[in-house]
Amino acid sequence: MTHWFEGPLAAFDTETTGVDVERDRIVSAALVAQDTAGGRVRVTRWLVNPGIPVPPGATGIHGLTDDHLRRNGRWPAPVMDEIARALAESCATGRPLAVMNAPFDLTLLDRELRRHRASSLAGYLDGAPMRVVDPRVLDRHLDRYRKGRRTLTDLCASYEVVLDGAHDAVADATAALELVRAVCRRFSSRIERLSPGELHTLQATWHAAQARGLEAWFAKSGTPEPVDPAWPLRPELPAVA
Repeated sequence: MTHWFEGPLAAFDTETTGVDVERDRIVSAALVAQDTAGGRVRVTRWLVNPGIPVPPGATGIHGLTDDHLRRNGRWPAPVMDEIARALAESCATGRPLAVMNAPFDLTLLDRELRRHRASSLAGYLDGAPMRVVDPRVLDRHLDRYRKGRRTLTDLCASYEVVLDGAHDAVADATAALELVRAVCRRFSSRIERLSPGELHTLQATWHAAQARGLEAWFAKSGTPEPVDPAWPLRPELPAVA
């Protein structure tokens, strides 16, 4: 029997102006899809002129400069519409969506849609269920006692997944897709009986527990810091009076 994680998968990734999902902007994004493990990967890539300066620290990570984005990027409003429609179409087919650190990329996209389209990610999905698979959440739950960092680069090394050109949206999305396959294969005895929808629900619970544990660790180390338990999308912040 072929397990779902050997079949059709998609993956999404963004590169941004920073790490604040409420304020920062998308400068590039990619959606990749593969119908079967080892098959051809279909790539859709977007480059965005965010309309604000890209901080040097962000450029140092992904290499996208203000000048390059002004010359080659498109305005955010039509791009965000295209991205959201592409994700919605993929989700409507039932294809699981791999997103490394999903609350970051999906929340940032949702905020961009609110900013530029007066809409939301849920509005574009129009009831189509997202079946998100987050390799970081999976790895933290299934191999919780392994020491070391769990960045995309670290997980790729641990699961022997090729990451060719980290911090490029296509490269990172492709690596996330392969990571989902690799993690599920390694822990197939615990994953194979779960449908993507069931796994999506479980990951929300697992992420919340991981957030509470990380928050407790911060407090114990003397550097208290809140960790948002929401997954795969953070709720919209209430408007300030």
